[in-house]
Amino acid sequence: MHDDRTLVEARLRRVLEERIRPAVYPEAVPLRVAVWHAPGEPVPVAEGLAAPVRPVAVGERWGAPWGTSWFRVTGTVPGAWAGRTVEALLDLGFDGNMPGFQCEGLVHRPDGTPVKGLHPLNQWVRIGSPVRGGEPVDLRIEAASNPVVLGRPAFAPTPLGDRDTAGVAPQYTLGRMDLAVFDETVWDLVLDLEVLGELMAELPVESGRRWEVLRAVERALDAVDLQDVNSTAAAARAHLAGVLAAPAVPSAHRISAVGHAHIDSAWLWPLRETVRKVVRTAANMTALIEERPEFVFAMSQAQQWAWVKEHRPDVWARVREAVRRGRFVPAGGMWVESDTNMPGSEAMARQFVYGKRFFLQEFGIENQEAWLPDTFGFAAGLPQIIAAAGCTWLLTQKISWSRTNRFPHHTFLWEGIDGTRILTHFPPVDTYNCSMSGAELAHAERTFRDKGAAGRSLAPTGWGDGGGGTTREMVGKAARLRDLEGSPTVTWETPEAFFTKAEAEYAHPPVWVGELYLELHRATLTSQAKTKQGNRRSEHLLREAELWAATAAVRTGFPYPYERLDRIWKTVLLHQFHDILPGSSIAWVHREARSTYERVAEELTGVIEAAQRSLAGDGSLPLVFNAAPHARHGVPAGGAATPSAQGEVSRAPRPGGGFTLDNGLLRVEIDARGLVVSVYDLGAGRETIAPGSAANLLQIHPDLPNMWDAWDVDAFYRNTGTDLVDAEEVAPGADPASVRVVRSFGASRTTQVLSLAAGRRRVEIDTEVDWHETEKFLKLAFPLDVRAERYASETQFGHLHRPTHTNTSWEAAKFEACNHRFLHLEEPGWGVAVVNDSTYGHDVTRTIRPDDGGTTTTVRVSLLRAPRFPDPETDQGRHRFRHALVPGAGIGDAVREGWRINLPERSLTGAREVPPLVSVAEDAVVVTAVKLADDASGDIVVRFHESLGGRSTATLTAGFEVAAVAATDLLERTLTPPKAPAFDRDGNRITLRLRPFQLVTLRLTPAPGTTAGSAA
Repeated sequence: MHDDRTLVEARLRRVLEERIRPAVYPEAVPLRVAVWHAPGEPVPVAEGLAAPVRPVAVGERWGAPWGTSWFRVTGTVPGAWAGRTVEALLDLGFDGNMPGFQCEGLVHRPDGTPVKGLHPLNQWVRIGSPVRGGEPVDLRIEAASNPVVLGRPAFAPTPLGDRDTAGVAPQYTLGRMDLAVFDETVWDLVLDLEVLGELMAELPVESGRRWEVLRAVERALDAVDLQDVNSTAAAARAHLAGVLAAPAVPSAHRISAVGHAHIDSAWLWPLRETVRKVVRTAANMTALIEERPEFVFAMSQAQQWAWVKEHRPDVWARVREAVRRGRFVPAGGMWVESDTNMPGSEAMARQFVYGKRFFLQEFGIENQEAWLPDTFGFAAGLPQIIAAAGCTWLLTQKISWSRTNRFPHHTFLWEGIDGTRILTHFPPVDTYNCSMSGAELAHAERTFRDKGAAGRSLAPTGWGDGGGGTTREMVGKAARLRDLEGSPTVTWETPEAFFTKAEAEYAHPPVWVGELYLELHRATLTSQAKTKQGNRRSEHLLREAELWAATAAVRTGFPYPYERLDRIWKTVLLHQFHDILPGSSIAWVHREARSTYERVAEELTGVIEAAQRSLAGDGSLPLVFNAAPHARHGVPAGGAATPSAQGEVSRAPRPGGGFTLDNGLLRVEIDARGLVVSVYDLGAGRETIAPGSAANLLQIHPDLPNMWDAWDVDAFYRNTGTDLVDAEEVAPGADPASVRVVRSFGASRTTQVLSLAAGRRRVEIDTEVDWHETEKFLKLAFPLDVRAERYASETQFGHLHRPTHTNTSWEAAKFEACNHRFLHLEEPGWGVAVVNDSTYGHDVTRTIRPDDGGTTTTVRVSLLRAPRFPDPETDQGRHRFRHALVPGAGIGDAVREGWRINLPERSLTGAREVPPLVSVAEDAVVVTAVKLADDASGDIVVRFHESLGGRSTATLTAGFEVAAVAATDLLERTLTPPKAPAFDRDGNRITLRLRPFQLVTLRLTPAPGTTAGSAA
């Protein structure tokens, strides 16, 4: 037989596109359209329905950026259509090349009842099936004219990312607004041909199955009368029935399809618009659930569920009913799909606490999976947190975006820093917007890395980010792919059903140890510095507020602010979403975030000050409150006392210019350029700074990545850079132990204050930057005379080690990485720490000095960037950063100094010292939270972990009479062996042995008569 394959395939493409697909709607009549444009922000539904409208014609421009327009669409079903299925086709001006990221609408009945959403690939509304003829049609559309921020060319700077700069020019042209007959037989034929055509394209040319399908398609096309598709569609379908009925081979890959709509809680739109995106999607999915009994939809992010409940109780009622039937499934057990690199220990834990608790309280459902398809890498401390929240599985797709190395597994055990292992799945379909295309499914089967040992994967199916979720076409295609020869099988299942089966079939999955590093989007550790600073500051203010409020509640009856803390935690957790905290959202989002963090700081400071005043009483005794987990200056951790004297620091001119600072522990030399050329450890007799080098060196690089401006920094940025060594001023600082250094470069200016703390081995660097650069990257370098093959970076509840060399491509790819409060590197017996109060990105490199053969290991912290997309004014303005160099530091010193710089002491006068509510004597054990239990029982919850990576005996002493002690999970629920750690109790002292980095939560019930604050 001659090879006419390409001829038939080309015929299929043209006939399907030009003849068959248009015949889905063979008859149509126009609808009447009128509109009211809301003058500002979105209005309540009742107001939009009642607003006066004016006629508007198809082809008319509408919609200022970020505006809301209420369309009224009316008409009458023609009598000649009686007995047929009729739909309204409502095109708001969509660009069909994008499933979302543009205008959207929510259709209502005249009484305000929501019907479904309108989206670029989902523009229909069912009017009736069958209709009688003559029915009136009256639909109201709340239409959002969200501008296309990610336009053409991609990543071009645009003012559209903020309502304040976007202008008022209409963004869209009103398209088709018709009533039309829907021919389901033709619609089915379209899906038949799509499925088979896509299947053919993936089968080997030598495969008999490919040719069998090809001939069936050819016969079907022959059966179609191109002048009368509708009357011949059934006959064409009959020619395809046989090849569609052929079952899959027994070894076919098994795909669990999960209805999905990945909705970024903010990104190229503000938070307020996400609320509406979620409502539209929920309306769509509840409607689709009613139509297709096999369909299952999963939605993550408890915050988004809460928005539906708060803003649209009518949609919420539909969601609740679908949840009750097991068809609309809560997923993920987190408040939002957060970043996991930068959130601190306690914040990462609270993501699960608030997420899981919401689903438990609303539905009695406890999620077993963490669901983070789009997060930019995964910190090595996360497995223990997932397990401590009562979860057992993790799903993500994002690591497939890595640009250097291909991850070796799709289903595996992920081991964290403490040894906890979590069954983890990377869907090989390599998208969280699967559309059930043949190419996607074939890709999943072809690239699945665990063949032979496992045979199933998950496919999150549906359009996200304004695309409206799963479409009826996707469900229809999945039905044809359920058991089809040549294709993976497809079954709609919940995430829990998939993981249960995957776990059962894979008895010995491989193990991946350590962080899941995304080899992309590294610049998200630095972009939008003020958002990151707001997060770090809020996390530590929340620690203080809970600690001092709990202490005051027990000691003085201070009313514990349960509701305020609950609300603030949810706000902070929301802003840890993986496009807010990473700095990759539009200007509007970050402008609002800065204001939000200011309000959070003000409110939490008020709680802290009120609680401390309640504890201290009125008096003249000078007190320092220490919220850090270690004692300092004679003030106990979690207590308040009069601090001890700390000695003196001398400042003297340095020969050749500059100054020398000396506190008896360190001697610091600052040259005439304002650079630190020596930090001598007097006790160890050792120099910290590499010979011939200088620390406190600001370096600036060009920074224009190939794409994803706010997200990416590409390795070639290091090829070119400038050391900022010229100083306008090097002078004594206002403090007698400090030096002030001023520099100007480009359009920017820095003012640094270098100081030496009395009685401490640390050099403090306070950097203010008035930043007005474009597409530049600013670093602060510390070249150290240390030979270290690895260094430690703090992460949640511990630290991880990364190599300083680049032996392999895996190591070379980590040229920008994340730390929390500290970095630490050491030779045996002596080390150095660099601590910070608000930065995350860094790099560590090493070189061999040719003159003396020694090793210079350079630590560089990332301060600022200036990308122009999606926010063209990213980071412009004034910033302040605080760092400290700590010579002679062990890992314990790094932990302690990291806490110190993030939790400054608070001074006031009072009548009495304040002993700690709870204390732990061992420095290796760090208390991360002291609070009252969330159930308002008056119990005290204490969370702590081993921080050095070794074994430790922890003795916790309560400063009150304890009636009972229980080990709990993160949700403060009592654990039983073997999950509960063993402990010994002697009155108010609890002793237990901790593994490296082990996390423990204890719940202490006060004895009767112990004062506890009422709720406030």
